[in-house]
Amino acid sequence: MPTFRIGDDDFLLDDQPHRIIAGALHYFRVHPDQWADRIRKAKLMGLNAIETYVAWNAHEPRRGQWNATGWNDLGRFLDLVAAEGLHAIVRPGPYICAEWHNGGLPVWLTGMPGIGLRRSEPRYIAEVTRYLERVYEIVVPRQIDRGGNVILVQIENEYGAYGDDADYLAELVRVTRDAGITVPLTTVDQPEPDMLRDGSLDELHRTGSFGSRATERLATLREHQPTGPLMCSEFWDGWFDWWGGLHHTTGTDDAAAELDALLASGASVNLYMFHGGTNFGLTNGANHKGRYLPITTSYDYDAPLDEAGNPTAKFHAFREVIARYAEVPAETPAPAAPAPAFEVDLEPVSGEGMRQGGTRHPSPPSFEALDHLGALVLYEAELPAGASHDGEPTMLEVDELRDHAWVAVDGRRVGTLSRTRGERTLLVPPGAHLALLVEEQGRVNYEHRLGEEKGLIEAPRYGGVPVEGWTATPIDLAELASAGTTLAWGPRVARGAFELDAASDLFFDTTGLGKGFAFVNGFLLGRYWSNGPQQTLFVPHPVTRDGTNEVVVIELDGAHPAVVRFVAGPELGPLEE
Repeated sequence: MPTFRIGDDDFLLDDQPHRIIAGALHYFRVHPDQWADRIRKAKLMGLNAIETYVAWNAHEPRRGQWNATGWNDLGRFLDLVAAEGLHAIVRPGPYICAEWHNGGLPVWLTGMPGIGLRRSEPRYIAEVTRYLERVYEIVVPRQIDRGGNVILVQIENEYGAYGDDADYLAELVRVTRDAGITVPLTTVDQPEPDMLRDGSLDELHRTGSFGSRATERLATLREHQPTGPLMCSEFWDGWFDWWGGLHHTTGTDDAAAELDALLASGASVNLYMFHGGTNFGLTNGANHKGRYLPITTSYDYDAPLDEAGNPTAKFHAFREVIARYAEVPAETPAPAAPAPAFEVDLEPVSGEGMRQGGTRHPSPPSFEALDHLGALVLYEAELPAGASHDGEPTMLEVDELRDHAWVAVDGRRVGTLSRTRGERTLLVPPGAHLALLVEEQGRVNYEHRLGEEKGLIEAPRYGGVPVEGWTATPIDLAELASAGTTLAWGPRVARGAFELDAASDLFFDTTGLGKGFAFVNGFLLGRYWSNGPQQTLFVPHPVTRDGTNEVVVIELDGAHPAVVRFVAGPELGPLEE
C-alpha cells in the first residue's frame, strides 16, 4: 500500500518528497450531482488534492438521526475525488466555522443546558466522540495506507483563536487514533504566536491560515513548527459576503502573486476556497464582532470557480502559477455559457399555512424551546390593558431580538425590528392584539456566541408593562410555500410555472423583491434580501427538469411579486473598494 508521512523537511509519499497543492470544496455546499464536475475542474487547474470540512449539523440535525446519504454522502464524495486521481484532506471539526450555520455544531448540542463547548467537558466530549466515530467509519477505510486517498486529517479548527484546553485537543487525538486514523494529524491557526501556541499540541503538525504576506507568515509558522514541511492549509484567495455589505473580491494578480510566493518558498498549500458553492436553504452562518452580520446565501468567495462552477480569471491565473511548480493537464474547462433568461408570471397562494400548531406559554419561548429548526416563528399576545395612555401611540420595547421581526397590532403591520440595525424599540398604535413574526437569520459561527438562543429571548414591554401570555407558532417554510397564508399582514406567497427544454443552471433575479425565501421545484434555494449585496440566487441544474418547472416566492417585506425573472448570469452586488 502507498504510504504518506511527515518527514524532517517534507511530506513524504512513498518516502519521496511531496508537495500538497490542494483546494477546498465543501460537499455540503454543492449539489451531489455536480460534485464530479467541480472535482474534475480542480484537477484541470493543477491541484493534486481536495480538502473538505465535515458539517456535523448537516449529518445530524437532530440527535441520533445520522444521515450520510445524498447531500451528506461523504464517502461517495471522497470516492469521486479518488476517481480523479486526487488525494483528500478531511477536516471533521467538530467545530468548522466556515461561515456555516452554528459553525457546524448541531443546535441540539449547543442548546444543552450548561454544556461546555470546545473544551474537555464530559458531556461535550461524549457527544463529540460519538460524532467523530461515525465520521471515521467513513474515513478510515479510505486512508491512503488502506488503498484510499485520504492523506491528512485535521484536529479541531483554528482552536487558538478560541481556547487553550490542551486536554481537549489530546482527547480529540485519542478518539481519532482509537478509531483507526493512521495518517498524519494537523491543526490550523492564524500565524499569531499565541494562536499557534494554544491551538495545537507538539504531537500534531501545525499549519497556517492567511491570504497575504506569505513569506512573513511562513516565518512565524516556522518558529512554532520547527521541523517538517510548512503548509498554508487555508490560503484565503477571496472572502465571504454578509447582508447589507459589499461583494468582497481579491485582485487576481495580487492573489496569484501571493500563491507564487508560497510555492516558491517550497510550502504546501490548500486554497480556501477552490469553489465556494452556496449556502442553500437555511445553512448560512453569521458573524458578531460587535454587530450581528448574517452571511449571504451565495458563498461564491471570489474563488477560482464561481458559485455556478465556472472558471474565472483567477482559475487561469492560478493554473499558470501552479504550472511553474507542478505538472498541469493540457485540458482546460469550457467557458461558461449564458443561462436561460426569461420572465415568470406569479399568482398569489392563499391558505392556512400560518394558523396551525401554536402553543401557549407564559413568556415567549425560544426557537430551541420549541424544538424548531426553521427560520420563522409567529409570536402572538394580548396587549396589557391600560398601558396605552389616551389612545396615543405607545412604545414597544424588545430587549433581545434574534434576529429580525415584523410587528403587527390588531392585524395591521406597524413596523420592523432588526438586530443588525440595533433596533429594540418601536412606537406602535393602540390596540389589543400584538403579533411578531420573527426570523432567525443565521446562527453565529465564530467565537463565544456559538449556540446562542434564537427568537424573542425576553418578554417585550408595552408602555413599560411586560407582555405576558404568548402563543408561539413555528412556521414550516415548505408547508407555507405549498399552502400559502390568509394572514393579511404576514408573508405573501406567490407561485408560477415555466418551461425548460432541458435541465439547466439558472439565476433567479431578486431585484424588485424585499426579503424572503425562494423555491424551485420544492427545493429551497435560500434567502434573499433587497439590502444586498447579492441580487441573484443560484439554481443548480439537477433541481430543474425539461418541461414544466415551478417557482415559489415567500415575500416577508410586503412586496407584491407578480412577475419574477431568471437572468443569464450571477449578480452578487457592488464590489468592495
